[in-house]
Amino acid sequence: MQTSRMRGLTIPMPIQPQKTAFIFPGQGSQAVGMGSLLVKDEPLAAHVFEQADALLGYPLSELCWQGPAETLNETLHTQPALLTHGVAVLEVFRSRFPSFQPALVAGHSLGQFTALVAAGALSFEGALRLVRARAEAMQFAGEASPGGMAAVLGLDLDQVEQACQQASAAGDGVWIANDNCPGQIVISGHELGLDLVSSLLKEVGARKVIRLAVSIAAHSPLMEAAQSRFDFALASASIRTPQITVIGNVQATELIHPDDIRADLAAQLTSRVRWNESIERMITAGVDTYIEMGPGSVLSGLVRRINRDATSYNLDEPANFDALPEAGAA
Repeated sequence: MQTSRMRGLTIPMPIQPQKTAFIFPGQGSQAVGMGSLLVKDEPLAAHVFEQADALLGYPLSELCWQGPAETLNETLHTQPALLTHGVAVLEVFRSRFPSFQPALVAGHSLGQFTALVAAGALSFEGALRLVRARAEAMQFAGEASPGGMAAVLGLDLDQVEQACQQASAAGDGVWIANDNCPGQIVISGHELGLDLVSSLLKEVGARKVIRLAVSIAAHSPLMEAAQSRFDFALASASIRTPQITVIGNVQATELIHPDDIRADLAAQLTSRVRWNESIERMITAGVDTYIEMGPGSVLSGLVRRINRDATSYNLDEPANFDALPEAGAA
């Protein structure tokens, strides 16, 4: 963060749009209570939750604010909840800084849909319909091809890749699902494959292999059963040319045209999330400040692991907005 010194004090300088990216989290960042404080202070945020309740046909807002956690953590509810909360935060930011337009936007997995709303490529309603279809399709695939996921800490990408290939050769496939940052890789696959690769990874020096509390093997070939169902919804979705460049998950490159967006979203189901490469791409483009919009600060932590000189802010509750330095004009 740039600073200015006056009479011995360090004063934050305005955030510069041309060096800033908005980033949006995916599954795993949800928590009971998400958005509850924001809607009390911000009518715009409350309106977003009201829209989601009406479109989905059930009180998503109550689930976000009151739980139970077990229900909120179900894929069918988690994905719409994260999209809704992210858009609510975005709307509050826009109301406070109406002239601010970031250089880039990106989202981690499900968060890519929120990023597309921020870029103007999807309406909130259109994104919510797509996300609901995606969640239903992924749950169906999880039932058709059961599996799980695990986080691997302390190894580089090549080491994890080799272990996955070795385990898959034994008959139960396991693949890299998320390349999050140096030293943190998420793998996805069959239960037996995950058990085998966990042993292999520990043998080559993994600090930890942590099973995640999910019942699907996201971002792996085990999601192929979801593809046709999601593609059907994607084909009828209204996707516009983004007004802000989006960095996609699958190739970690700019998504400029609607066809690029559609292809990236389709491929995302069975492809790894290249988050590490996405942040590196933004660094190359001159971004040094990241505003994470959504519950928690998972992505902010990953950004700092990728580039320790980066500045990041997570916007969730009203207090986070109050602590944000003044955003400069574009």
